Amino acid sequence: MNHTVQTFSTPANTHHPSNYEMPKEEKEVAAPGVPHNPAPPTSTVIRIHSETSVPDHVVWSLFNTLLMNSRCLGSTVFSYSVKSRNGKMVGDLTGAQAYASTAKGLNIWALMWGIIMTIPLIIIPVLILQAYQ
Repeated sequence: MNHTVQTFSTPANTHHPSNYEMPKEEKEVAAPGVPHNPAPPTSTVIRIHSETSVPDHVVWSLFNTLLMNSRCLGSTVFSYSVKSRNGKMVGDLTGAQAYASTAKGLNIWALMWGIIMTIPLIIIPVLILQAYQ
């Protein structure tokens, strides 16, 4: 995430050492008509959050596509995840969140279906081998 910090100082804070170099984030604000006050200087820090996090579930979808692709559900989920990532890149956060929500739900179904289908594929051959012994 990218955070921008800006510090605004009062005129009482304008006496800096001669080797002081003002950073880009620090700006002096002079208030006209305000007498110089011996009070301690005050400052305000404003934090601006410029990025909104939208999970796109691409890694989870890729896992479901490669390992638990039951009836092409994994590839459908992967396409929704890619659509979510594309929407996030172009700035369409509402569309990206909608695609991400769909991808999350389908990922849950694909994972559950994959687990449900994997367990019998392990148990049935073991039972068959035990029956022949």
